Order: sequence, then C-alpha cells, then structure tokens
Amino acid sequence: MKSIPMLAVFSTTIFCAYANAQSWQEVSSHVFTNAAVVWHIPTNQLPKSLRIYRRLLPHIFPPDVISNAVVLGSLQSRGFPPSTTNDFYLPQQVPENWPGTIATLLEIRPCDAYLSYTIPGYGAISQKEVPNEDTIMRVARKTATLLGLDPEKLEHGKIYMHSCDTDQTVNTFCGRGVFFPRYLDGISFFSAADDGEGAEGFSIEFGEHGKIQAFSVRWSDIEHFKNERLASLDEMTRCIRAHKAIVLPNFKEDDFARLRELATTTKLTVTKITPFYGEGMFGDLPTNDVPPEFVTPFAELEAVAELKNTNIAVRLLCPIIADEANRLLEAKSK
Repeated sequence: MKSIPMLAVFSTTIFCAYANAQSWQEVSSHVFTNAAVVWHIPTNQLPKSLRIYRRLLPHIFPPDVISNAVVLGSLQSRGFPPSTTNDFYLPQQVPENWPGTIATLLEIRPCDAYLSYTIPGYGAISQKEVPNEDTIMRVARKTATLLGLDPEKLEHGKIYMHSCDTDQTVNTFCGRGVFFPRYLDGISFFSAADDGEGAEGFSIEFGEHGKIQAFSVRWSDIEHFKNERLASLDEMTRCIRAHKAIVLPNFKEDDFARLRELATTTKLTVTKITPFYGEGMFGDLPTNDVPPEFVTPFAELEAVAELKNTNIAVRLLCPIIADEANRLLEAKSK
C-alpha cells in the first residue's frame, strides 16, 4: 500500500502496464474528438460551488500512534521510531547479499501524512480462515482509534478481496480488508484501487486467523482555502473533446483495443456525474516528489459511448472546477 497522489499521476501512469506513454497519448488523442456529447443528468442536484482545501504538512504522528503501529505489526524487537518530521522506513530483515528487492515493513512519511505497514510476500490462503465482514469492520474501527483516527469519521467502509494472482480466471485469494475513504463536505476521496491506494483514508487487510497483513493511514490536517465555481456542462464538454478527461480502464489486456474502439464514438451520453476529492490539481504532475499542497474536487462521469455497431459503457475523470477546466483548455490551445 503505497501513497500515490491520484490526480497528479493518474493520466501518465494508468496504462503503464500495457504500453509506453507515447502509445497511450497516440491512442487517446482521437477519443471523443468529433463525438456529440449529450448530458442526461439532473444538474439541480449539484452545488454551485465546491471548496478547495490546503493540506497542512508535515503531519507529525504522535508517539503513541507510532508505538501502536509498531505493536500492531509485531515489530517491537526492531525498536520504536521517534515522533519527528523526518521520514522513516523500516526494511525487512534479509540475509547478507540478498539478491532481490528489500521490502519496507513500516513506512512513516510526515511530509504526506502517511503511515503504513505491510507484510512482504504473503501468498494464497483459505477464505475460511479469514475474519467475516462484521469482524473486519469491528476490528478496523478499533485499530483506527489506535492509529489516531476518530471512528465516527469512518463512513461507508468498502470491503475488498485481495487476489494475489494476476490471472483473473484463477483468482487466488490472499486476504480480505476494508477501506474507509475520507469525506469532506459529504464528498469522498477517490481511489481506483479497492484498498484505497492513492487516496486519503484508512485501510486494513487481514489474512489467516485474523492476522493483520497490512494497514495504511493517510489523513492530513487541512484548512479551507477558497470556494470555486463549478464548471459548466459546456466547459466540461470542451475538456472531453480536448482530451483533458481521463478514460478509466478496465485494467485488462484489451484496454488499448477498447480505446481504439472509443475513437470511433459518434455520440457520448453522460448519465451520471459524481464529485470526488483528490490531492493536487487535475492534470498536474508532481515535481521533486513533493506531496501536493492542495485538495481539489473533480468529477467521475458515467457515460455510454455509441459506436457504429455497439455501445460501450465508460467512466471518465474530468475537471469540475471552472478555473481548472479553463486552465487545461488554455494550455491545450497554446
């Protein structure tokens, strides 16, 4: 479970498993350019403005939270890190001249309000030995308290199954966990991963006999920065046609073929729009590995792409703030 600013890197890394960035750009540059974009959504359910927040970093984890994290990971024999602004990484103990990558067991990054623990290399297990959903939710809330979170702020926990086999037809079971996304103003942080990777929130995963296999906390202190007007449907339409919206993949080998099909779309009908929060500004890349300063809203769009002989359901990420939409459109025109 590694912390990744979602908005900052999504558009350049989402297809790295399939081809290089140039190939992705070549394919996506034709998607929806000439398609008619139709909106079938109740716009009166959207607010007229949304808040942007500033993250107050670094976030210094208290000594008791660090101590609890060490104990939860059964790492007491390795000592207890101090409560400072410095990043801390506790590596796996391996024999001398270890040929492979040395995994990190405990990671504390005050610069990004991030704390995580992971057991390296755990494999297939029996589902019968893993706690049921009620137990997972109960233990997760108790653990969250030990890690400095208010359980009352943990809403809409999402139970997930961890498959440790890349062959989706086999679906080898490796664990079960729950992810609680953070909410601001009733709006959830976005993550494309079931375990919440890249989003602010709390996740924990269990293996056989209820053993904790992993947990992560990413929960920065914030302050209200400003309110921003929502982008109009026309501005969002222009972002879609200018390739400033991101088509979410199915994470399957046919994703590039699917994109090529979408390039022949004649009509795109948007049926649902959902605001989300994410770290960073939409479409901006991080520099020098500096954590994003701001938390900004964006939109997930559910739509139907009409092709010549078939329809394809798609999801897109799109700017929802007017200033961000116009910034990206101006950059496109230069």
